[in-house]
Amino acid sequence: AEHQHARYNPLRDDWVLVSAHRVKRPWQGQLEKPPPEDVPRWDPKNPLCPGATRANGEVNPQYEGTFVFRNDFPALQPDAPEPDDSDHPLFQAAPARGVCKVMCFHPWSDLTLPLMSLPEIRAVIDTWAELATELGASYPWVQIFENKGAMMGCSNPHPHCQVWASSFLPNEARLEDRTQRQHLSQHGVPMLLEYAEQEARRKERLVVENADWLVVVPYWATWPYQTLLLPRRHVCRLQDLSDSERDSLASIMQRLLIKYDNLFEVSFPYSMGWHGAPTGAYLEEDCRHWQLHAHYYPPLLRSATVRKFMVGYEMLAQAQRDLTPEQAAERLRSLPDVHYK
Repeated sequence: AEHQHARYNPLRDDWVLVSAHRVKRPWQGQLEKPPPEDVPRWDPKNPLCPGATRANGEVNPQYEGTFVFRNDFPALQPDAPEPDDSDHPLFQAAPARGVCKVMCFHPWSDLTLPLMSLPEIRAVIDTWAELATELGASYPWVQIFENKGAMMGCSNPHPHCQVWASSFLPNEARLEDRTQRQHLSQHGVPMLLEYAEQEARRKERLVVENADWLVVVPYWATWPYQTLLLPRRHVCRLQDLSDSERDSLASIMQRLLIKYDNLFEVSFPYSMGWHGAPTGAYLEEDCRHWQLHAHYYPPLLRSATVRKFMVGYEMLAQAQRDLTPEQAAERLRSLPDVHYK
């Protein structure tokens, strides 16, 4: 807790430097603006609102639950041409095709997931599973991710996420596929299933838990209040969850996100995303080494206005964090389950 040391991340096969004493240093650096508290419930200029006109001229329906549409500015398109052949091994290119969708969680712009009801969160989970099934029928990777807050690059104040399906396995997916495959081969049990059992027993990094799920600040966490959401049973993909597991997932997500908001009494920014077994052609392969999980990467360190910067040593050497995962977990765990608002 007091002396620097390195911790190994078996999921990414890399290391993080833990320097808990650095959080005590004076700070005269950049201060972030807290998120606005006066977001209008409906704004005709917000392209995610019901009835609003988007950049491509399409008008959103008057939706009352979740709403999914093709991203108007997609990073991946299904009909991209093949790149030219490389004339040297140091200059390689590969095809990259896919589909990008936007998914609104709720028609009201002034809500976020922790302020939504459990049935509304359950509807979000069901839509995630539907999209994972639909896009996963033909694409090997379906990345569901939410960037919450302007600090994390969210361009519109409205509860929503994105879903990108790609014709290739992205870097993080390939890395996690390799490390989980190796762990199952060497130890005979899926890595994150074993890890969840260990964390449930040790409890020092546990934030919240219920019968089907647990949330921990992982032993190898990089970001200050990073968390890992894990099922207790072996589940490969989001669409494999039972009805009861989806209900309990809605509950534990709400509890975690309320604690996040309560930490600095602010709408807590983060990037989160689901990782599960690849799809497409991989549906016919043995993917038992995979365990479904969600990563939450929040940037805030000391307060609502002081964030962790991944620069310098982090970019040029390896990741470094300023408090131990155990300290972060204890602080989150001790926060009330009732939203500060």
